[in-house]
Amino acid sequence: MENIHKSVFKIITSGGTGSGFTVSGKNHIITNYHVIQGEKTVAVEDYKKDRHVANVVMVNPEVDLAFLHIDGFENTATNITLDENVIVMNTQKVFINGYPFGMPYTITEGIVSSISQPMGSRHYIQTDAAVNPGNSGGPMLNEAGNLVGVTTSKFNDADNVGFGIKHLDLIKEINDFTYLDNAYRVKCNSCDGYTEQETEFCNNCGNDMDISIWEEFEKSHFANFVEGALTELSMNPVLGRAGRDFWEFHQGSALVRIFVFKRDYLVATSPLNKLPKQNLAELTKYLLQKNVDPYYLGIHNNNIYLSYRTHLSDIFTDHADTIKENIKNLALKADDLDNFFMDEYSCEMAIEAKEM
Repeated sequence: MENIHKSVFKIITSGGTGSGFTVSGKNHIITNYHVIQGEKTVAVEDYKKDRHVANVVMVNPEVDLAFLHIDGFENTATNITLDENVIVMNTQKVFINGYPFGMPYTITEGIVSSISQPMGSRHYIQTDAAVNPGNSGGPMLNEAGNLVGVTTSKFNDADNVGFGIKHLDLIKEINDFTYLDNAYRVKCNSCDGYTEQETEFCNNCGNDMDISIWEEFEKSHFANFVEGALTELSMNPVLGRAGRDFWEFHQGSALVRIFVFKRDYLVATSPLNKLPKQNLAELTKYLLQKNVDPYYLGIHNNNIYLSYRTHLSDIFTDHADTIKENIKNLALKADDLDNFFMDEYSCEMAIEAKEM
């Protein structure tokens, strides 16, 4: 179980975060449909905090499963096994692996409360292990590291009631899906056929299909503006999305966050370093010199921040291109400054920093 984290991923979309994983012998990343709903391209973050662009290649909304494909990715971390002969029993231990609330990788332990709990038109594994938002799409494992389920949901306002899609249901989806390209396909549960083109009816059997399965979330003007700035950093803006109108990514070692503040301001900020134990007077003198215009340096909770703020209305003015440039350059400046403060003032990197 100790290397399982290498096979578990954080799934990041404009709607929030979830979890995903790989199984032995397969390169697709598995997650819940509801985690990537409204997206055809998402960001996938691995245990080293490296992010990759992934295409959604299969969705089955009825089963709540989706497969993601990353160009060039090969699953060499074969720590999660998927075996149709694994037997799930009531009261056996299970382990929920994933990224609850978008936090770092977490494992919670519980038991199987029911091996076949009916909900809607399907049966699920029920567990008393802690399941929280962000765990969806992650693996539910037994003590041997075998997959017993795909974590999918919990009841709101209920403790110790979580659910998982049965591993046999996942095995069927994997066996049925034989495509190797990056096309977005929707599976029909009536005939087990796949449809690529947007339609209200299955091309194979004529079964009704929800047209919204093909729809993507429409980005706001603000989102298009910010992602235009991120493109100038030579990065795919998908890699920076962390929610609706919220971005979070590493530029070098520095974490950068961009968001709307109080509905009026565009804010870009980066936690750079922790305050040092000594040389505070010299450091404070430097921070007060205002030598990082148009940005400013500040201290919050014993951490040094580099920040930039402008009114949202400014992105509709002749200053729009300058604001984009300022957003881009804040990320570059943050990557320089965290090293500067470490070298000149012995400031440890912020806890959010990425090891390089």
